Parts: sequence; C-alpha cells; structure tokens
Amino acid sequence: MADPLYQVEKTCPICEKKFKATKTRGQAITVKTDTDFCTHFQELNPYYYAIWVCSNCGYAAHEERFFTLLESGRNKLKQFLSGKQVNLDFSGPRTWDQAVTSHKLAIYYANLISLPSSHIASLELRLAWLYREKEMETEEQELISRALADYKTAFMKEQTPIGNLTEVTLTYLIGELLRRNGKYDEALTYLSRVVSNPQAKNEKRILDMAREAWQNVRDLKKATESDEKPAE
Repeated sequence: MADPLYQVEKTCPICEKKFKATKTRGQAITVKTDTDFCTHFQELNPYYYAIWVCSNCGYAAHEERFFTLLESGRNKLKQFLSGKQVNLDFSGPRTWDQAVTSHKLAIYYANLISLPSSHIASLELRLAWLYREKEMETEEQELISRALADYKTAFMKEQTPIGNLTEVTLTYLIGELLRRNGKYDEALTYLSRVVSNPQAKNEKRILDMAREAWQNVRDLKKATESDEKPAE
C-alpha cells in the first residue's frame, strides 16, 4: 500500500529558501460530518497537513494561500521574519500538537497582513475542530467565537460566493455556530434567513440542515426558559 503522505520541495516566498511540505495522497476515508461541516476521518486527518510551514523562517499559511500574497503583505512578512531562524521542521507525519501550532501560526500571519476575514475565520474554525477532536470544549468554544466574529464581518463586507460558501451556506454556518455558542436568539435570526431565502431551494441539503438546526434551537430555548421559571 502506498504511503498516504508524500513530500514536495517548495521555495518559501518570504525567505526564498527551500523547504519540504507534506501532502496527503488520495481520498481520506470519512466517518461522519458534523453540522458545522467538520469531517471526522477514519485514520489520516488531512486537516493536520493543510497548513504549510517554512522550516527556515517560520512563515505559515494554508496550502492554497501560501504563494498568493500581495506585494504589501509579502514585504510586511519579510520585514517581520527578517533574520529569524526558527527551525520548525513540520515535514513528515504530524502530531496533533504540531497541527495545532501550524494553525495558530497561520492565523497569526493572516491577521498580521490583514487577509480577508472569511479566510481567517476558516482557519479559526479548523483549529476549533482540532480541539473538538481532543474534547477540549473551552478552547473549542473560544475559537468558534472568534470564527463567528470573522464570518459575520465577511457576511457584511465580502461578496459571495467565498470559496465554496454561497450566501445561503454562509448564513447557515453563522447560524449553526451561534447555536453551538449558545446564542439562541441570534441563531434563530440567521437560520430563519436561510429558510425564507428563495435561493435556498437550490441547496436542498443546506436548507434541510437549517430547518433541523432551527427546530433544535427552538427546543433548546423552550428547555432553557422552562428551567429558568421559578417554582410555584
């Protein structure tokens, strides 16, 4: 059986030195997908390898964004990382800790050069998923809160589709993250937008998920209100 991991040699756009990036081969076997699109895998988790990290200067970014820097962003990173020798070798099989560190670095640099809020939110959400894997609920909720704030900014300021997020899907995702964050009233607002959006009929799976989440929030609100009622 072929090794599910393989390495490619790349030249870092910041320090201009060569480093090795690890990629996954073939399609990973999925077990289930959560309602916020987090996929659980049978063995190899591709999320661990989505972030490339230069072993020389420490620049880190999502594979799809690693080389697509504006000149202003590249110059800012070059100035920030100039002369730094970090020796972060993340090539080869990654541990969970390395996956977390790589995402934290990518988020830091993305904020440093003001990448779009939608991209930063996607990194924060993936980091939340890594914490979910270890059942670290406090850390997961903190990252969901951060992703929510950035997705809301993207919703207001960026034009959809954003990557694979249509307006309908983005609206649903915000509503679902609000539900997971315990902000039920606001969650209902976003989920209702999906249900009432005429375009949602073209995305039946998302529409069905929004309806289910909407009902779930209604039930949770009723249960919460019932618990808060004083005993007679």
